[in-house]
Amino acid sequence: MQPESPTPLYAQIKDILRARILDGSYQPHQQMPSESEMMALFNVSRITVRQALNDLQNEGLIFRMHGKGTFVSKPKAFQDLGRLQGFGEAMRQMGYETFARVVSIRTVTPTAQVQERLQLPKRARVTELQRLRFLNREPISLDVTYLPTALGNRLAKEDLATRDVFVILENDYGLSLGHADLQIGSTLADDNLATQLRVEEGSPVLVIERTTHTSDGTPVDYEHLYYRGDAFQYRVRVDRVPVQHV
Repeated sequence: MQPESPTPLYAQIKDILRARILDGSYQPHQQMPSESEMMALFNVSRITVRQALNDLQNEGLIFRMHGKGTFVSKPKAFQDLGRLQGFGEAMRQMGYETFARVVSIRTVTPTAQVQERLQLPKRARVTELQRLRFLNREPISLDVTYLPTALGNRLAKEDLATRDVFVILENDYGLSLGHADLQIGSTLADDNLATQLRVEEGSPVLVIERTTHTSDGTPVDYEHLYYRGDAFQYRVRVDRVPVQHV
């Protein structure tokens, strides 16, 4: 600490704590010193400590649990949005261990939204597939997938615990996947999501709505993917398009 430095005290504390997290002095999921301990350690006020911790939390390096304290976040796995890949396919290429547990698979009457996304005729039924995805043996996402029953009935017989739906559609069924339309949002974990993902009720959850099409533009797969906000992120590269001057 350098009290005479033009750098604010909270920023100096933040830099010290960040360095300790990144060099492994504080391990993932390890509890950080309490606010009172940091006040004594750095000889600063509580508001200064809280400012430093708020910045670290905004950077995703720490998380707080009400009544329990502050903990170091584990490094987040990520998937590149610039490539159309199944979750397992992408994670295995990065060296992660991944598998899925089928929560349910059933034939249902689609909502208007599902019917529209899959471009189904009226009174058509769909297959609803729910899978809990695991990354390094910890739950990472709950995937709710809707497919036309012609595909869904076939998939029900497949090994969905270790194989991606995309891989099965392409390699086994001969479908050529072309593109996917995605919408990204967030929600708070309800009781079901909290139980499945092993997070506290009310925790932030990343929500991906994805419609996958074959190369000829036919929609074949509509999904809602609910990812733990503390353990996963999507990344995408965006290129600048030159402005055309008239």
